[in-house]
Amino acid sequence: MHILFVADPLSSFKIYKDTTFAMMREAQRRGHQVLTCEPQDIVWQSGQHVTARVQQVRLTGDLTHWFEVQRVEVQFALHSADAIVMRKDPPFDSEYFYATHLLEQAEREGARVFNKPAALRDHPEKLAILEFAQFISPTLVTRSAEAIRAFHAQHRDIILKPLDGMGGMGIFRVKDDGLNLGAIIETLNREGAQTVMVQKFIPAIDQGDKRVLVIGGKVVPYCLARIPQGGEVRGNLAAGGKGVAQAISARDQAIAEALGPILAQRGLLLVGLDVIGDCLTEINVTSPTCFQEIFDQTGFDVAAMFIDALEVAA
Repeated sequence: MHILFVADPLSSFKIYKDTTFAMMREAQRRGHQVLTCEPQDIVWQSGQHVTARVQQVRLTGDLTHWFEVQRVEVQFALHSADAIVMRKDPPFDSEYFYATHLLEQAEREGARVFNKPAALRDHPEKLAILEFAQFISPTLVTRSAEAIRAFHAQHRDIILKPLDGMGGMGIFRVKDDGLNLGAIIETLNREGAQTVMVQKFIPAIDQGDKRVLVIGGKVVPYCLARIPQGGEVRGNLAAGGKGVAQAISARDQAIAEALGPILAQRGLLLVGLDVIGDCLTEINVTSPTCFQEIFDQTGFDVAAMFIDALEVAA
């Protein structure tokens, strides 16, 4: 197979933990050809197929110079790849949005894209949880400062966050005393110009924000609990959380088994569910991670499970 990875610049990869690198390594181990491009390399000219400037790479096994470019094709027709793996990291900004439209056109021309571009657009990672209200803590999405204050008055200890944040960025906790609630609302809400998500605080965060992976509708048996450090309420690894791999709980399994087949049917081959305690807090679809951390600590080869599913789906 020729597998095209649409990703950030290869030079930016931290290969000791990068999930896309783990996917590429497993694909190459099986004899597949690894192709790469960045979203800005994709072109659609009227009357022509969607193309991209694509490089075929070989992973060297060296820690410093970990890849070498074997060939560059300036106008590679995307539909000629056996599979396209969309792995551009967030944020899901306007350029990411446009990239999904170009990839969707490539699909119409016969390309097989994972995750499906329309599904990426239809599942904003924070908002998507509200479809599955039976698994989440009390949650409010609003532009109204008054509604946020009323939610705090009811639940007393809350988390506020922007819908477009990533890596724990812009997350605030307001306890029973309401200290700084007004300033936090002003910061996030911008006088009604920006939508805010508000959730009842889940004390189990001290046991970790668990990343539960679902591949092709099937649950990975281990998760990565991202545990807050140093008085933080955020477990995100980007915010200094400590990643501890562990077997998933019965509740994790139940949530993942309920959502997995639904999301897979919609074209989401790889999903990362974030679970705190017993509550689903986020559905990650753009570029779910934690493959290498789970493998390093448990020996379970998540990348192999992913390439297995990709080979079947493509």
